Amino acid sequence: MQETGLLGSAKRLLCTLTSIASTRLELLANELQEERLRLTQMLFFALAAFFCFSMAVLLLTVFIVVLFWDSHRLAVLGGLGMVFIVSGVLLAMLLRSKAQEKPKLFSASLGELARDRAQLEGGHE
Repeated sequence: MQETGLLGSAKRLLCTLTSIASTRLELLANELQEERLRLTQMLFFALAAFFCFSMAVLLLTVFIVVLFWDSHRLAVLGGLGMVFIVSGVLLAMLLRSKAQEKPKLFSASLGELARDRAQLEGGHE
């Protein structure tokens, strides 16, 4: 049996608001989980790439220094040092720009909440 009147209307409104809040919290939890997984994957790939590139750079440096050992070993070491410093600065700048362009956290949840607010405000007029 459907309740009518002010009490029934208040119960239906409370039920609707509870349902909306529950749905939005589930969406928020999903977005948090996705962001955590994305950051974990990025960290793993960054560490693996760092290890591989470090080994390659070390071996290439040793190869080049040994190749020029008799003639220009100090010049080669200085030149390679400068190349690595410049590369490190450029990569740090690239990393900073990538970190700043990440997607806005909770954008889907905020959009849904704004839509809910607009619907609720439209219902009162």
